[in-house]
Amino acid sequence: MSFQPVQNLHVQSTTRLPSPRALRDELPSPSAALDTVIQARTTIQNILLQQDPRLLVIVGPCSIHDPRAALDYAHRLNTLRQELGDRLFLVMRVYFEKPRTTVGWKGLIYDPHLDGSSDIATGLRWARRLLVQVNELGLPAATEFLDPIVPQYLAELVSWAAIGARTTESQTHRQMASGLSMPVGFKNGTDGSLQVALDAMASAMSPHSFLGIDGEGATSIIRTTGNPWGHMVMRGGHKRTNFDPASLTEAFQRLEAARLSPVLMVDCSHANSNKVPARQEDVWNSIVAQRAGGTSGLIGAMIESHLEAGAQPVLADRSALRYGVSVTDPCLDWASTERILRSGHAALGACRPAPAAA
Repeated sequence: MSFQPVQNLHVQSTTRLPSPRALRDELPSPSAALDTVIQARTTIQNILLQQDPRLLVIVGPCSIHDPRAALDYAHRLNTLRQELGDRLFLVMRVYFEKPRTTVGWKGLIYDPHLDGSSDIATGLRWARRLLVQVNELGLPAATEFLDPIVPQYLAELVSWAAIGARTTESQTHRQMASGLSMPVGFKNGTDGSLQVALDAMASAMSPHSFLGIDGEGATSIIRTTGNPWGHMVMRGGHKRTNFDPASLTEAFQRLEAARLSPVLMVDCSHANSNKVPARQEDVWNSIVAQRAGGTSGLIGAMIESHLEAGAQPVLADRSALRYGVSVTDPCLDWASTERILRSGHAALGACRPAPAAA
């Protein structure tokens, strides 16, 4: 009797990756980089507790596709971090994974050569090396975690993490967030609704048990304690923006009703700016004005910014790609980014940072 296969019918191949421990051994975290992470996580926690009066600003490229340009950006942002650090706590957006509505380039980890070769081992290596370099400058890093296996490879070098609008409703991502070691921002749904983010925060605060991998790459039961540092990120939706005072007031009321800490961030990009880079400045100005006007629960902002303005398609001829231009969502250019950060710093007035928790 002949048997017809019934498993892996649509799997072309499988390729083993190095274990998380092997990659960490190959690219270890220097003490200077780990010091950056420890101090930044503590600072962000104090900002969430409203014990540190600075505004948390997650700023950087929509996605990383060129580590050289990303490191160039990091050096520039680190100079501003040192100069504006009495009022703004700057963290670089270092995003390696991009959710796709249908298909498209999925990010540096999944396709580092931008040619469909899906060299994930190289992508993980490049991502980890860049995080080491950024943190060694003293500049904290933020990222969005999309695949629940990726944190095992990178998480000790990340000071703030996002769960995106498409995945905030996912049980898998809520479970993952419950075990992450850094503060996590949950975006509201793509339709603008807040409930999915409220539910995600409550879920991630609770202990979970789920399937994952350990440091050796072996399939394991992961048991978590829950993450107390979840918070909402307002990013607008299909129907409207949500960075205005009335929208924030509604969000604060919903957080309090759910017995969650009434603090939140605003994403200047995505639906709040209709993905028009220049409109991010309008959102930023509103955030700064509301914060300066006494809205202390507005603790942070996100800005999509790169060396040059706009976006470009992924080209078959990679040598024709313009340096420092996003290949995903369009971004503000560096000159505009520096200008609005400086203007925000001036508008917020002198703030004396609270001492870090012991």
